[in-house]
Amino acid sequence: MTQHSPDLSRRRMLFGGVAVGAGVLLAGCTSNESSPTTAQTKAAATGVNNEPGKKVVIGFSAPADDHGWIAAITNNAKAQASAFSDVELKPVAAGADPAAQRAALSTLVSQKPDVIVVLPHDGKELNAFGLEAMTAGIPVINLDRAFPDARAYRLQIKGDNYGMGVAAATYIIAQLKAKGVSNPVIGEIPGIDALELTQERTKGFNDTLAASGFKVANRRPAEFTVDSGQQAATGLFQALPKIDAIWNHDDDQGVGVMAAINQSGRKEFFMVGGAGSKKAMEDIQADNTVLKATVTYSPSMASSAISLARLIGQGKGMSDLVELQVPKEIVLASETITKENASNYLKLGF
Repeated sequence: MTQHSPDLSRRRMLFGGVAVGAGVLLAGCTSNESSPTTAQTKAAATGVNNEPGKKVVIGFSAPADDHGWIAAITNNAKAQASAFSDVELKPVAAGADPAAQRAALSTLVSQKPDVIVVLPHDGKELNAFGLEAMTAGIPVINLDRAFPDARAYRLQIKGDNYGMGVAAATYIIAQLKAKGVSNPVIGEIPGIDALELTQERTKGFNDTLAASGFKVANRRPAEFTVDSGQQAATGLFQALPKIDAIWNHDDDQGVGVMAAINQSGRKEFFMVGGAGSKKAMEDIQADNTVLKATVTYSPSMASSAISLARLIGQGKGMSDLVELQVPKEIVLASETITKENASNYLKLGF
């Protein structure tokens, strides 16, 4: 994540297939439901790590929850904390930009919580906060938007952004080959281009397409919002009179992309989404739009972060690992949701 965008607080992306500590699974986007499902947030019923122990005060900060994926991040964190009798969650407002979030987090550091979990507006711009907290002896769990300096966090949890691009391209390649299309016109609608995670997604997409001799014909960045998705898709349609496939990085902005599709009447292509929102899964399952798949990037990572913050605060490791400490980094896998498996994932969407 480099330069901050005014819409950065609206960023959101997809799934991870890791059940760490609390047995957390997947989720998606586009919905602002007030509470997560038990599949997204839960504590294991048994096991020594789930026995009540030393009280752990966890500071938490994420951008405003006016966006489906970000809302799920905050809801999952709060619900996960409430599952433990020995956890106290202290949320602090992130404000409108990195500077405001840093100021709020610096105040939190002065209150000396046991651990801090943060999804930054921008990882590069909030790196200094991570160093400040770690120097003060407060372990930091960095979510989604990576701090570039490994000294700025005790644990980093993020989705596999490169893997999202690989998964999307792999599905598109298979479908095009099945249709006998040898020289396809492929469009791409990424999210905020300044973010490192967007760049990683595009690289995974391009690398995988290139291995099959394909490439992107036109790329129109959006801002992870409905309006920007509609604008980007409209521009894409104007640039390309014929399209075979589109990858839209984000299911939230995908609502706007679908609006542009309906407005244009263009239906000659198929589309892959990104994040795994409940709405996207329902559309894929119904199989009545151009959206045929989505690749996951789960906000359940926030639930995992709270569970692992608790273990770090209590000086425990993960019960399924031989090591005595929680790992330094966790990257959640990106899975492909299609009509064939959407029913398995639907209950996990948000």
